Amino acid sequence: MLEILTASRILVSLGFLLFASWSDYRTREVSNRVWAIYGPIALIVSLAEFSLYGPSKLPLFGLSVGITTAIAILLFYSGGFGGADSKALMCIALALPFFPDRLLTPIFAEGISPLAQYIFPFTIFSNSILVAAISVIAMLLINAKWRVSSGKKIFEGTLANESLGKKILVLMTGYKVPLKKLQDKWHIYPMEDVTEENKEETSVTRKLVIMPRDEGREEIVERLSQAAASGKIDSNVLASPGLPMLIFVTIGLIISLFFGDLVWLLIRLLAS
Repeated sequence: MLEILTASRILVSLGFLLFASWSDYRTREVSNRVWAIYGPIALIVSLAEFSLYGPSKLPLFGLSVGITTAIAILLFYSGGFGGADSKALMCIALALPFFPDRLLTPIFAEGISPLAQYIFPFTIFSNSILVAAISVIAMLLINAKWRVSSGKKIFEGTLANESLGKKILVLMTGYKVPLKKLQDKWHIYPMEDVTEENKEETSVTRKLVIMPRDEGREEIVERLSQAAASGKIDSNVLASPGLPMLIFVTIGLIISLFFGDLVWLLIRLLAS
Protein backbone atom coordinates (compact mmCIF):
# COMPACT_ATOMS: atom_id res chain seq x y z
CA MET A 1 0.00 0.00 0.00
CA LEU A 2 2.89 2.36 0.78
CA GLU A 3 4.33 1.86 -2.70
CA ILE A 4 0.92 2.49 -4.27
CA LEU A 5 0.51 5.80 -2.42
CA THR A 6 4.03 6.92 -3.34
CA ALA A 7 3.54 5.93 -6.98
CA SER A 8 0.22 7.80 -6.99
CA ARG A 9 1.92 11.01 -5.83
CA ILE A 10 4.49 10.71 -8.62
CA LEU A 11 2.01 9.81 -11.37
CA VAL A 12 -0.45 12.52 -10.34
CA SER A 13 2.35 15.11 -10.44
CA LEU A 14 3.62 13.99 -13.84
CA GLY A 15 0.10 13.87 -15.27
CA PHE A 16 -0.92 17.35 -14.14
CA LEU A 17 2.42 18.94 -15.04
CA LEU A 18 2.48 17.40 -18.50
CA PHE A 19 -1.04 18.66 -19.17
CA ALA A 20 -0.22 22.11 -17.77
CA SER A 21 2.95 22.30 -19.88
CA TRP A 22 1.03 21.38 -23.02
CA SER A 23 -1.66 23.95 -22.23
CA ASP A 24 0.95 26.63 -21.48
CA TYR A 25 2.78 25.93 -24.73
CA ARG A 26 -0.37 25.90 -26.86
CA THR A 27 -2.22 28.87 -25.36
CA ARG A 28 0.22 30.47 -22.89
CA GLU A 29 -2.48 29.95 -20.27
CA VAL A 30 -3.13 27.31 -17.62
CA SER A 31 -6.55 27.13 -16.05
CA ASN A 32 -6.63 27.56 -12.28
CA ARG A 33 -8.73 24.40 -12.21
CA VAL A 34 -5.55 22.42 -12.86
CA TRP A 35 -4.04 23.57 -9.58
CA ALA A 36 -7.39 23.50 -7.77
CA ILE A 37 -7.61 19.77 -8.55
CA TYR A 38 -3.89 18.87 -8.38
CA GLY A 39 -3.26 20.53 -5.00
CA PRO A 40 -6.04 18.86 -2.95
CA ILE A 41 -5.37 15.44 -4.48
CA ALA A 42 -1.66 15.80 -3.70
CA LEU A 43 -2.38 16.92 -0.14
CA ILE A 44 -4.83 14.09 0.57
CA VAL A 45 -2.54 11.35 -0.78
CA SER A 46 0.53 12.75 0.99
CA LEU A 47 -1.29 13.11 4.33
CA ALA A 48 -2.66 9.57 3.99
CA GLU A 49 0.79 8.13 3.32
CA PHE A 50 2.64 10.04 6.03
CA SER A 51 -0.11 9.54 8.62
CA LEU A 52 -0.21 5.78 8.04
CA TYR A 53 3.44 4.98 7.35
CA GLY A 54 5.53 7.90 8.60
CA PRO A 55 3.84 10.15 11.15
CA SER A 56 7.25 11.47 12.20
CA LYS A 57 7.53 13.04 8.73
CA LEU A 58 4.44 15.22 9.13
CA PRO A 59 6.31 18.17 10.71
CA LEU A 60 8.97 17.93 7.97
CA PHE A 61 6.17 17.78 5.40
CA GLY A 62 4.82 21.05 6.72
CA LEU A 63 8.31 22.57 6.74
CA SER A 64 8.99 21.55 3.13
CA VAL A 65 5.63 22.91 1.96
CA GLY A 66 6.11 26.15 3.91
CA ILE A 67 9.61 26.86 2.59
CA THR A 68 8.64 25.96 -0.98
CA THR A 69 5.55 28.18 -0.82
CA ALA A 70 7.63 31.09 0.46
CA ILE A 71 10.15 30.62 -2.37
CA ALA A 72 7.36 30.34 -4.98
CA ILE A 73 5.69 33.54 -3.75
CA LEU A 74 9.04 35.36 -3.69
CA LEU A 75 9.80 34.24 -7.25
CA PHE A 76 6.38 35.38 -8.41
CA TYR A 77 6.53 38.86 -6.91
CA SER A 78 10.13 39.37 -8.03
CA GLY A 79 9.13 38.54 -11.61
CA GLY A 80 11.21 35.36 -11.78
CA PHE A 81 8.19 33.06 -12.10
CA GLY A 82 4.74 33.42 -13.60
CA GLY A 83 1.59 32.65 -11.66
CA ALA A 84 1.23 29.15 -13.10
CA ASP A 85 4.90 28.35 -12.42
CA SER A 86 4.57 29.38 -8.77
CA LYS A 87 1.36 27.39 -8.30
CA ALA A 88 3.02 24.36 -9.90
CA LEU A 89 5.92 24.55 -7.44
CA MET A 90 3.52 24.76 -4.49
CA CYS A 91 1.50 21.79 -5.73
CA ILE A 92 4.70 19.80 -6.24
CA ALA A 93 5.57 20.50 -2.61
CA LEU A 94 2.23 19.03 -1.54
CA ALA A 95 2.79 15.91 -3.64
CA LEU A 96 6.55 15.37 -3.40
CA PRO A 97 7.99 17.16 -0.36
CA PHE A 98 10.86 14.63 -0.14
CA PHE A 99 12.59 12.43 -2.68
CA PRO A 100 10.52 9.21 -2.97
CA ASP A 101 13.45 6.95 -2.08
CA ARG A 102 11.17 4.11 -0.94
CA LEU A 103 10.13 3.61 -4.54
CA LEU A 104 12.86 5.08 -6.73
CA THR A 105 16.65 5.07 -6.76
CA PRO A 106 18.33 7.58 -9.09
CA ILE A 107 20.69 6.27 -11.76
CA PHE A 108 23.41 8.08 -9.82
CA ALA A 109 22.97 7.09 -6.17
CA GLU A 110 24.86 10.20 -5.08
CA GLY A 111 22.20 12.30 -6.75
CA ILE A 112 20.01 12.41 -3.65
CA SER A 113 21.39 15.56 -2.08
CA PRO A 114 20.75 16.43 1.59
CA LEU A 115 18.38 19.12 0.37
CA ALA A 116 16.40 16.63 -1.74
CA GLN A 117 15.76 14.54 1.35
CA TYR A 118 13.94 17.40 3.06
CA ILE A 119 12.95 19.96 0.38
CA PHE A 120 12.71 17.97 -2.85
CA PRO A 121 10.88 20.77 -4.75
CA PHE A 122 14.01 22.90 -4.51
CA THR A 123 15.95 20.16 -6.31
CA ILE A 124 13.29 20.17 -9.04
CA PHE A 125 13.57 23.96 -9.24
CA SER A 126 17.38 23.94 -9.53
CA ASN A 127 17.25 21.22 -12.20
CA SER A 128 14.66 23.19 -14.17
CA ILE A 129 16.88 26.29 -14.07
CA LEU A 130 19.80 24.19 -15.31
CA VAL A 131 17.70 22.83 -18.19
CA ALA A 132 16.60 26.37 -19.05
CA ALA A 133 20.27 27.40 -19.11
CA ILE A 134 20.99 24.65 -21.62
CA SER A 135 18.43 26.25 -23.92
CA VAL A 136 20.68 29.32 -23.94
CA ILE A 137 23.42 27.23 -25.55
CA ALA A 138 20.92 26.10 -28.19
CA MET A 139 20.04 29.74 -28.93
CA LEU A 140 23.70 30.66 -29.35
CA LEU A 141 24.23 27.76 -31.75
CA ILE A 142 21.14 28.74 -33.79
CA ASN A 143 22.44 32.31 -34.05
CA ALA A 144 25.91 31.14 -35.04
CA LYS A 145 24.44 28.90 -37.74
CA TRP A 146 22.29 31.74 -39.11
CA ARG A 147 25.26 34.13 -39.17
CA VAL A 148 27.40 31.68 -41.14
CA SER A 149 24.70 30.46 -43.54
CA SER A 150 23.24 33.90 -44.34
CA GLY A 151 26.48 35.85 -44.32
CA LYS A 152 24.56 38.76 -42.76
CA LYS A 153 25.06 40.57 -39.49
CA ILE A 154 22.64 39.69 -36.69
CA PHE A 155 22.54 43.29 -35.47
CA GLU A 156 21.95 45.43 -38.55
CA GLY A 157 21.46 49.17 -38.92
CA THR A 158 21.03 51.06 -35.66
CA LEU A 159 20.85 47.74 -33.77
CA ALA A 160 24.63 47.74 -33.99
CA ASN A 161 24.66 50.77 -31.67
CA GLU A 162 22.92 48.90 -28.84
CA SER A 163 24.98 48.01 -25.77
CA LEU A 164 26.99 44.80 -25.63
CA GLY A 165 24.94 43.63 -22.64
CA LYS A 166 21.66 43.93 -24.56
CA LYS A 167 23.13 42.11 -27.55
CA ILE A 168 24.31 39.23 -25.36
CA LEU A 169 20.87 38.89 -23.73
CA VAL A 170 19.19 38.82 -27.14
CA LEU A 171 21.63 36.22 -28.47
CA MET A 172 20.90 34.00 -25.45
CA THR A 173 17.11 34.23 -25.65
CA GLY A 174 16.22 34.91 -29.29
CA TYR A 175 17.12 34.37 -32.93
CA LYS A 176 16.23 35.53 -36.43
CA VAL A 177 12.82 34.51 -37.76
CA PRO A 178 10.92 35.46 -40.94
CA LEU A 179 8.33 38.18 -40.32
CA LYS A 180 5.66 35.85 -41.72
CA LYS A 181 6.34 33.41 -38.88
CA LEU A 182 6.19 36.22 -36.35
CA GLN A 183 2.80 37.24 -37.75
CA ASP A 184 1.40 33.70 -37.77
CA LYS A 185 2.77 32.40 -34.45
CA TRP A 186 1.37 34.55 -31.65
CA HIS A 187 3.57 32.87 -29.03
CA ILE A 188 6.75 34.16 -30.73
CA TYR A 189 7.70 37.59 -29.40
CA PRO A 190 9.60 40.31 -31.31
CA MET A 191 12.91 41.30 -29.74
CA GLU A 192 13.31 44.42 -31.81
CA ASP A 193 11.19 47.43 -32.68
CA VAL A 194 11.38 50.33 -35.15
CA THR A 195 10.59 54.02 -35.03
CA GLU A 196 10.47 56.47 -37.91
CA GLU A 197 10.01 60.22 -37.61
CA ASN A 198 9.43 60.71 -41.30
CA LYS A 199 7.80 58.09 -43.52
CA GLU A 200 9.58 59.56 -46.52
CA GLU A 201 12.98 58.60 -45.13
CA THR A 202 14.66 55.47 -46.50
CA SER A 203 15.80 54.18 -43.11
CA VAL A 204 14.33 53.68 -39.65
CA THR A 205 15.70 53.56 -36.12
CA ARG A 206 15.80 50.03 -34.80
CA LYS A 207 16.11 49.14 -31.12
CA LEU A 208 16.26 45.91 -29.14
CA VAL A 209 13.39 44.74 -26.93
CA ILE A 210 14.96 42.84 -24.02
CA MET A 211 11.77 41.85 -22.16
CA PRO A 212 9.13 40.85 -24.75
CA ARG A 213 5.56 41.10 -23.44
CA ASP A 214 2.03 40.42 -24.64
CA GLU A 215 1.20 44.09 -24.18
CA GLY A 216 2.03 45.97 -27.36
CA ARG A 217 3.16 42.86 -29.25
CA GLU A 218 0.76 43.33 -32.18
CA GLU A 219 1.71 46.99 -32.54
CA ILE A 220 5.40 46.11 -32.73
CA VAL A 221 4.74 43.36 -35.29
CA GLU A 222 2.72 45.82 -37.38
CA ARG A 223 5.52 48.42 -37.31
CA LEU A 224 8.08 45.79 -38.31
CA SER A 225 5.82 44.55 -41.12
CA GLN A 226 5.36 48.04 -42.54
CA ALA A 227 9.10 48.73 -42.36
CA ALA A 228 9.86 45.46 -44.15
CA ALA A 229 7.17 46.09 -46.80
CA SER A 230 8.73 49.46 -47.61
CA GLY A 231 12.20 47.89 -47.82
CA LYS A 232 13.58 49.75 -44.79
CA ILE A 233 14.46 46.55 -42.92
CA ASP A 234 15.10 42.93 -43.83
CA SER A 235 12.23 40.42 -43.67
CA ASN A 236 14.07 38.47 -40.96
CA VAL A 237 13.83 39.98 -37.48
CA LEU A 238 14.99 39.07 -34.00
CA ALA A 239 12.39 37.22 -31.93
CA SER A 240 12.06 34.93 -28.92
CA PRO A 241 10.12 31.65 -28.87
CA GLY A 242 9.15 32.41 -25.28
CA LEU A 243 9.19 28.82 -24.06
CA PRO A 244 7.03 28.47 -20.93
CA MET A 245 8.97 27.85 -17.72
CA LEU A 246 6.46 25.10 -16.88
CA ILE A 247 8.05 22.92 -19.56
CA PHE A 248 11.42 23.28 -17.83
CA VAL A 249 9.82 22.56 -14.43
CA THR A 250 8.29 19.35 -15.80
CA ILE A 251 11.60 18.29 -17.33
CA GLY A 252 13.28 19.21 -14.03
CA LEU A 253 10.91 16.88 -12.17
CA ILE A 254 11.63 13.96 -14.50
CA ILE A 255 15.38 14.53 -14.23
CA SER A 256 15.13 14.79 -10.44
CA LEU A 257 13.31 11.46 -10.19
CA PHE A 258 15.70 9.51 -12.40
CA PHE A 259 19.03 11.31 -11.95
CA GLY A 260 18.67 13.30 -8.73
CA ASP A 261 20.09 16.73 -8.03
CA LEU A 262 22.27 17.69 -11.02
CA VAL A 263 23.78 20.69 -9.23
CA TRP A 264 24.73 18.48 -6.29
CA LEU A 265 26.27 15.89 -8.64
CA LEU A 266 28.27 18.63 -10.35
CA ILE A 267 29.54 19.95 -7.02
CA ARG A 268 30.56 16.46 -5.91
CA LEU A 269 32.33 15.90 -9.23
CA LEU A 270 34.28 19.14 -8.97
CA ALA A 271 35.13 18.57 -5.32
CA SER A 272 36.37 15.00 -5.78
